[in-house]
Amino acid sequence: MGKPIKSYTLHNYRTIPPISLLSGEMLRDIEIVGKVLPFKTNNYVVNELINWDQIDTDPIFTLNFPRREMLEKRHYAAIENLVDRQADKKILDAKIQQIRLALNPNPAGQDHNVPYLGQIKLKGIQHKYPETILFFPSQGQTCHAYCSFCFRWPQFSGMSELKFAMKETDLLLSYLRLHKEVTDILFTGGDPMVMNAATLVAYIQPLLAPEFSHLRSIRIGTKSLSYWPYRYLTDTDSDEIIRLFEKIVRSGKNLSIQAHFNHPRELATDAVTQAITRIRSTGAQIRTQSPLLHHINDQPELWAQMWRRQVDLGCIPYYMFIVRDTGSKHYFEIPLERCWQIFRKAYRQVSGLCRTVRGPSMSDHAGKIQVLGVQEAKGEKVFVLRFIQGRNPAWVDIPFFAKYDPKATWFNQLQPAFGEEKFFFEEQRGKITDTKPFLFE
Repeated sequence: MGKPIKSYTLHNYRTIPPISLLSGEMLRDIEIVGKVLPFKTNNYVVNELINWDQIDTDPIFTLNFPRREMLEKRHYAAIENLVDRQADKKILDAKIQQIRLALNPNPAGQDHNVPYLGQIKLKGIQHKYPETILFFPSQGQTCHAYCSFCFRWPQFSGMSELKFAMKETDLLLSYLRLHKEVTDILFTGGDPMVMNAATLVAYIQPLLAPEFSHLRSIRIGTKSLSYWPYRYLTDTDSDEIIRLFEKIVRSGKNLSIQAHFNHPRELATDAVTQAITRIRSTGAQIRTQSPLLHHINDQPELWAQMWRRQVDLGCIPYYMFIVRDTGSKHYFEIPLERCWQIFRKAYRQVSGLCRTVRGPSMSDHAGKIQVLGVQEAKGEKVFVLRFIQGRNPAWVDIPFFAKYDPKATWFNQLQPAFGEEKFFFEEQRGKITDTKPFLFE
C-alpha cells in the first residue's frame, strides 16, 4: 500500500530521486519561476505519475514543475538578473511581488463575492450565486501538490492581502442561519482534504444539525484523488474520513466530491481506483472537472478517454473549464473557438452517460459562461454563448452573441455582436457591490 506522503518544494526539490535526469537549464528554470509561482509536489506524483523518460513533453511533469515559459520573458529576465547579481532579499521580494500583482491574482471579481455578517467581512466565504456558498477553511489552504495552472495560486504565495481563509466556524454557521436560500456549501481552498479528519469533522458536524435542513448538499473540492489517493486508503486517519462521509450521507444530505482530473494518467493507478471505490461505498458522489490546458490535455481524444474512464469508475463528468485569466495563463490558454471544437469532438465520441459534462465554460465576474459554438447570423460570424450560472438567476440559459474573434481566449476580450453597445446583462452587472455580490430578479 501507500507510503507516507513526502512533499517537495523549492527548498528541497533537489532531493527528488529522478532529479538528476533534468538538465542544468531546467533546474535553473524551476528555481527562477518557482520564486514567483508556487511549487510543490510529492512522492506519489514523482514515482507513479510522471514519465521521467519524456520530461520535455510529459503532461504531469508540466502540471507540477515550473517551466521557463510559464513566466513572460521580461519577468523571467528580471528575476534572473536579480538572482545572478545576488540582489538584496528586500529588492528581490519587491520585484517578485510586483510581478505577481501584474498576473491578475484575483480573477473574476472574487472580492465582490465576499459577504458581510453585520460589519464583519467574511474573508473565508464567497457567495456569488444565491444558492451556493464557497467556504475556505484556514487549515485547508494548501494542497498535496500545486498545479502550475492554478487560479488560486495567491493562496500559496504569501499574498496574505489576497488570501481567502477563515477559521471561525461560528461565523459560518451564523451566516447560514441568516441565509436560508443557501442549499449548497462547497469546501474549497487550497484543498480541504489536506486537513486531518478531526478538523474536517469539526467544520462539517455542525452542518448536519436540524437547524440547517435548508442545506441540502455538501461539496468538497479536491485534487487529492489525483495527487494523493492514499488519503482515503492508508493515511493514519483514512478510516475516520470514510466514517465522516458515511455520516454525512446518513444525515440525508448529498455529499459530492468535486474531483479534479486533468489527464487520463491520473486515473490509471491502482491506488486511485481503490480510493474512488472506497469513497463511492459511502454513498458519496464523485463529480469530475478540469480546465482545458495547452500542453496538457488539448486533444479531444484525451477528454473522451478521461470521461469514459471516469464513468467506468462510477464518477460523473461535470465540467470542462476554460483556463482562467491569471498566473501562467499565457502558457496554458487556448483560443475560445478551439476550446469549443475540442469539446464537441470529444463529446461526440462518447455515450450519453459521459454527456453529463458541461463546457467549455468561463468563470467570469458575471457568472459561468458557456461557449455554445460559432455560427453565422445576420451575415455576421459570432460566438453563441449562454450563462450556466449567473449572479442574477434570470440571466441563466439565455443565448447571447459576441463578435467572432479568432484570437480571443477569455470573455473580457469579446465584444457584443450585431452592433450592440453592451451585452444584455452589463447594466445590472454594474450594480454589483461588496455588500450585494449577487442579484435577484
